[in-house]
Amino acid sequence: MPDEPMTRPYVAWPSPISVGMVVGGSRSLGGVWLDGDDLYWLEGRPEEGGRQVLMRATADGRVEDVSVAGVNVRNMVHEYGGGAFVVDDGLVVFSDLADGRLHAHRAGQAPRPVTAEGPFRYADLRIDRARGRVLCVREDHSADGEEPQNTIASVDLGSGQTTVLVSGRDFYSHPRLDPAGARLCWLTWSHPDMPWDATELWVADVSTDGSVAQARLIAGGPSESVAQPEWAPDGSLVFAYDRTGWYNLYRWREDSPGLTAAEPLAPMAAEFTAPQWVFGWSDYGIDDDGTIVAAGRSQGADRLYRIDRGGGSPIELRLPYPEIHSVRVGGGRVAFCGAGPATATSIMRLELRSGETTLVHRASELAVDPAYLSTPRAISFPTTGGLEAHALFYPPANPRVRAPSDERPPLIVISHGGPTSNATASLDLEIQFFTSRGFAVVDVDYGGSTGYGRAYRERLERSWGIVDVEDCVAAARHLADSGQVDPARLLIRGGSAGGYTTLRALTTTDVFAAGASHYGVGDLEALARDTHKFESRYLDRLVGRYPDEAATYRERSPIHATDRLSCPLIVLQGLDDRVVPPAQAEQLVAALDAKGIPHAYLAFEGEGHGFRRAENMARALEAELSFYAQLFGIEPADDLEPVLIRNAERMGIPTAAL
Repeated sequence: MPDEPMTRPYVAWPSPISVGMVVGGSRSLGGVWLDGDDLYWLEGRPEEGGRQVLMRATADGRVEDVSVAGVNVRNMVHEYGGGAFVVDDGLVVFSDLADGRLHAHRAGQAPRPVTAEGPFRYADLRIDRARGRVLCVREDHSADGEEPQNTIASVDLGSGQTTVLVSGRDFYSHPRLDPAGARLCWLTWSHPDMPWDATELWVADVSTDGSVAQARLIAGGPSESVAQPEWAPDGSLVFAYDRTGWYNLYRWREDSPGLTAAEPLAPMAAEFTAPQWVFGWSDYGIDDDGTIVAAGRSQGADRLYRIDRGGGSPIELRLPYPEIHSVRVGGGRVAFCGAGPATATSIMRLELRSGETTLVHRASELAVDPAYLSTPRAISFPTTGGLEAHALFYPPANPRVRAPSDERPPLIVISHGGPTSNATASLDLEIQFFTSRGFAVVDVDYGGSTGYGRAYRERLERSWGIVDVEDCVAAARHLADSGQVDPARLLIRGGSAGGYTTLRALTTTDVFAAGASHYGVGDLEALARDTHKFESRYLDRLVGRYPDEAATYRERSPIHATDRLSCPLIVLQGLDDRVVPPAQAEQLVAALDAKGIPHAYLAFEGEGHGFRRAENMARALEAELSFYAQLFGIEPADDLEPVLIRNAERMGIPTAAL
């Protein structure tokens, strides 16, 4: 007979999902690449300071590091990076974060620098084998006090000589050479647009000397976004395009130029790409025979589809992974990252002919009893204006404990970042850390989120800090009104843009008992004035033009509304953050202190926008749990180092808990 569950109040539940387990299970996987029978990918390792390590699985099943010790395969183009390596017939070319230079090496050889030292960054790499060069996006930071210049360039693999091929616009991505090496395509856009707002797809002829000529616009324009162009073996060009309101796949052929000739492939109410926050993202691939395998997202989950060369209805390849990304196809195989509520992100290989899947590598081998894992449930709920919003709801889960019969769990509302992002159903041990201790969690896909079509994403235009807050409040009230959570213990947390939503919710409503801001935006004016090039005009659509509409920026900035903040707040910030500079957190904390509002502030040396170092990730999580436990006057089952809450006595937080 199993032991009778003990009765403990929510938040005080003992859990086997420790802080160390969360951090140890937080390795990231992505950047999948196929090179013949070898499979490559990047693994982010918090225990090594967040270093991105290039790994390989060989045909005989051996898994090994490709990067030498100390190399961090990463770049900072657009500050978010991506597309930091490429492999062609065993030759690896990569960007090392330490010096920003491109390096090349083969197995058994030491890496050699290709580019000279200088104020340059490189991303979205592709090898032009016939001409002995790398095609890339280059970001030039040589002009002090001015925006960096982005171009499409080529780098000679022997001499390192760099040649600018395409320039004149604010941003570029996806330089892709056709199979014959005769045409080059790319995407471009300019301020104030973000790549999911409006991009253009161009194609040009490549001359014998490698230069480009006869550039022509293929697709895209104002209020239309093109993403992820890839050449098919037959010389046609495939790309994702949202002209119908959904990012569907299209095919363009040279002999039928013009938008009207772009052939839609598998039209459906699904998104076949994600917003281009980083370079190198891949949601589909094209096999040697022209077969397309693509991940499409709808109703809050990904599905993998096969689209045959001759067209016809797409065939769903049924897989137990609601989260699929980094899709690569070649040689009758599909490689991808797959994850689920009880499955850590895994590198998978799928044989198209047999349908057989093979696990290649898993982000974490930590064993967690599934009984302690909360399975998310997709929910939809009414929100402002008679509309509907969406979320993933995680109830508390712990087989060893039950709560008193008259108690309902506290709820943590997660406002995701971006804000052009989305909640995911992959195994998130940080969420499970809380649910196994007696918290309920709801991860909200507020208006503006990805995966529900362009119209849903555009709900946030000129309404950031309004629609997202309304939807987070609606999610909390929906769960409280239905008796699933305690209406007196509603919490909200978020990072980056999600941190802004958190701060706005706490300064415009009285719904929440407390909040946690992870490197959140407190001052929209400061963000508009002091952020990097990629996002420097992002707020034009989300808030309004600056400085023309400075009054709106001030009205929506939580830093100017601390007089309306009356509940505890914990603020966590990286001191090397260039996206949301630490001055914003420090300004917020000073205002909290001046007003006497209970708060905790943790600042981490060496951390940028998002925490990557294991020790800092651990301390941030431990501090947040301690903060909530002190707020509710509950002694957690964990042996925690308590976080110091300033002005705690003002809110009647028991001093014994400090």
